[in-house]
Amino acid sequence: MKIVPRSLRWRLQLWYGAWLAAVLTAFTASAFALVRDSRLRRIDAEIERRMVALGAVFRPPLRDALRPPGPEGRPWFRPGERRPAAEGRSPEEAGAVSGGGPAGGRRPGEPPFFAPPAGAMEALEASLFSQDGPDRFYYRILGHDRFGERRSAGAPPDVPRPAPPPMDFVVRQTAEVREHVRRLRGGTLTLTVGKYIGPDLAELRRLSWILSAAAAGIWALGVVGGAWIAARAIRPVETIGHTAQRIAAGDLSRRIPVAETDTELGRLAEVLNATFDRLCEALARQTRFTADASHELRTPVSVILSQVESVLARPRPAEEYREALEACMRAARRLRHLVESLLTLARFDSGAPAGERERVELDGVAAEALALLRPLASERRLELVADLAPTACVGRRDQLLQMAVNLVSNAIHYNRPRGRVEVRTWTDGDARLEVRDNGIGIRSEDLPHIFERFFRADPARGAADGRAGLGLAITRTIVEAHGGQVEVESREGEGSRFTVRLPSHPEPLAPDDAGNDTRIEKTNR
Repeated sequence: MKIVPRSLRWRLQLWYGAWLAAVLTAFTASAFALVRDSRLRRIDAEIERRMVALGAVFRPPLRDALRPPGPEGRPWFRPGERRPAAEGRSPEEAGAVSGGGPAGGRRPGEPPFFAPPAGAMEALEASLFSQDGPDRFYYRILGHDRFGERRSAGAPPDVPRPAPPPMDFVVRQTAEVREHVRRLRGGTLTLTVGKYIGPDLAELRRLSWILSAAAAGIWALGVVGGAWIAARAIRPVETIGHTAQRIAAGDLSRRIPVAETDTELGRLAEVLNATFDRLCEALARQTRFTADASHELRTPVSVILSQVESVLARPRPAEEYREALEACMRAARRLRHLVESLLTLARFDSGAPAGERERVELDGVAAEALALLRPLASERRLELVADLAPTACVGRRDQLLQMAVNLVSNAIHYNRPRGRVEVRTWTDGDARLEVRDNGIGIRSEDLPHIFERFFRADPARGAADGRAGLGLAITRTIVEAHGGQVEVESREGEGSRFTVRLPSHPEPLAPDDAGNDTRIEKTNR
């Protein structure tokens, strides 16, 4: 079972929605992480500022450090020393001078710390650890056994006495508080400063809901907009599909409406419309070809049947039998010529291989065509003039001979009595063959159609001469199959001139998948 729908529109919508959701999720998560990290860094900065202020209380004041040494004013005390009572401290306070061991001593090289002066902690709590504002900070101090533990008024009462942290500085956070813990004097003094972050976490949660709602709204708008865009993008494709279905059903006049020709789909629609035009033209030409071929084939068959039925109707003299057989033979010859012409065109239309190509002397081909048709020209009292310069081309000799015979035969049949037919060959980079006559010429409205199959400018005369109108169509097909061109110039009543251009050198052929010569163009289908 396929999960992805088959519709291209819904596939586009699904992938667009999935990618938009992924992008919005990544953006929302990144934005929330940035805001959260910024808020936590600000909280850490406030906690660290209070940690520094709290640690400064336990350092010796600068005035004591500058006091001259003497028995009454020494800034440092040896381990285990008692400060005189005249200094204003009790023996317990004097014994609270920094010492790392049970005797109150400290490690060699470590600076001493002093118990905070009277009122110093109260002032510090009032300025930095007040519980009145929205930001509630607290502290805890854990010292050696003589100092004990001290905590601010806002410290959590249910927090047990923690063990010394494994590192000199750690940051820890619970659901309600965030703390910085720092060890001093090798672990003999631990300072903890924390902040109640419940309001901050609640604000971050509200921010997360706001970002999620905004992302969901943007996603919904994006999906709706994407559906509209996908529908507009797919609509031309659907139009193309519906039009193609109508054409396939037989409505060959249908075409794809093209609104915007500068877009990819607009250009595709133009190409398809041009393809449909050529398809309709090809079908019309095929239909006309079939009808014309049927008509041309029906005539000699009808002649043969009528002659046979006539002679079989009753016994006849031998002379009548002979005349009937001769009529059947003429009809059969015409039928054979027509079938051979149709087979030639069908062979070219099917993309049959052009065969082995070789160097062909075009002047020799023209001379042979003149020799074959000279009796016909003499019968019609026409003059054949040859101006054949040495001319070479590449192709198949038998096909080129058929092309030359068709052109010369056409010039003979459509000439006037005592007319003139000139055949000339020359080279001007390509091989050239020209057949000129001074016959009846071709009407200007007929010139675009003379290479069409079964076209006859004068149908009555063509039928009387036994011509089917395939000679020029075969000529053009052969010339184009050899990579050449055939042109015609004619004026009615003045004659016609046909010029053939063929390549003088072989061109590289790119065979298709079937090994055929891809330079053969299938024309006049």
